[in-house]
Amino acid sequence: MVYLLNEQLVFPDPYGGDPDGLLAVGGDLSIDRLLLAYSYGIFPWYAFRNKQIQWWCPLDRFVIFPDEIHISHSMRNLMHKGKYEVSLNRDFAGVIQGCSEQRIDLEGAWLGPEMIEAYTQLHEQGFAASVEVWEGEQLVGGLYGVTIGRCFFGESMFSRVPSASKLALIFLAKLMQARGGTLIDCQFETAHLKSMGGRYIDYKTYLQYVQDTDR
Repeated sequence: MVYLLNEQLVFPDPYGGDPDGLLAVGGDLSIDRLLLAYSYGIFPWYAFRNKQIQWWCPLDRFVIFPDEIHISHSMRNLMHKGKYEVSLNRDFAGVIQGCSEQRIDLEGAWLGPEMIEAYTQLHEQGFAASVEVWEGEQLVGGLYGVTIGRCFFGESMFSRVPSASKLALIFLAKLMQARGGTLIDCQFETAHLKSMGGRYIDYKTYLQYVQDTDR
């Protein structure tokens, strides 16, 4: 079933949500609520045209383990050419805006002004990060997400040139390997992410990674 949240800073048991992963609606996008949500693998989608916050928590979690990132031959060639520069937290605002522009459709973008403001606040508090891909001085791709402990909760990515988001993801995985990161939460399966090493784990196993800072 889908629960209706109020002002209380609590979430229902994820095992009680809908089979597709929709757990609750309502609540707010405060930093405290977002951090509580992500600590259980719960994440918001926001249909801003009808002002409804939806909270999702699929029990089959699609993730990438940083040391399992798959780098294709064509991507290795692209990386060796040195055509693009990749950076961390150089332009969070530019990345989230780029992601927002790619999410607008006839049904309404989930990454609207309220979501942008909420994740910008998380970034300012050190709980969200961006990876940027540059061609000269032009931002041509990137990704952003929430960082808690050793896990990265990917929110969105975009590309203005072919394979830019793949470069960003490879950079993130290698950075996490170097810094002891354990898991990239992809939220939902896509062919793009599956080709780069994404696979499913069950929620119980997933939660052990999310809540075990010593892993």
